[in-house]
Amino acid sequence: MNNSDLFDLGDPLKWTPEAESKLKNIPFFVRSQARRRIEAMARAAELEQVTAELVDQARLEFGQ
Repeated sequence: MNNSDLFDLGDPLKWTPEAESKLKNIPFFVRSQARRRIEAMARAAELEQVTAELVDQARLEFGQ
């Protein structure tokens, strides 16, 4: 898988309600960027949906 595959915006990933709730805790001015980066992590891990655990992992990796 190359880097362009990670950022493919073709089919949006499904988000669990818990993951969406955690995303809403991220400041609005960086939320769309955070969503893209979290979805890229999910695609890299070949996940079909974004979970709350993945959002937590992303926060740790991004230093938040």
